Amino acid sequence: MAETIEWQDFEKIELRVGTVVAARVNEKAKKPAYVLEVDLGELGVKTSSAQITVHYTPESLVGRQVLCVCNFAPKRIAGVVSEVLVTGFADASGAIVLAGVERAVPNGARLH
Repeated sequence: MAETIEWQDFEKIELRVGTVVAARVNEKAKKPAYVLEVDLGELGVKTSSAQITVHYTPESLVGRQVLCVCNFAPKRIAGVVSEVLVTGFADASGAIVLAGVERAVPNGARLH
């Protein structure tokens, strides 16, 4: 189990919901990945490189709300500047299943 943190530590992580507005295969990635454009409301549209090709197609991702970590420093991944981390859980085989919301919420809404 991970070490216990204080509430202030949790508040440092900016977890927000956004809607995928575009998705395409990242041709330069060593492991299969998509480049996602995620509308995060007041934060604007941000790019993410995500290894989520087992359970999703680019077409199935457009319009889907996803939970993103928005305050990591941008990172260059296979030719793409990834500005946010799209979150998910590993299934029994290790493939990622996206974290999301039960009902639609405004883009940019912060997780409480």
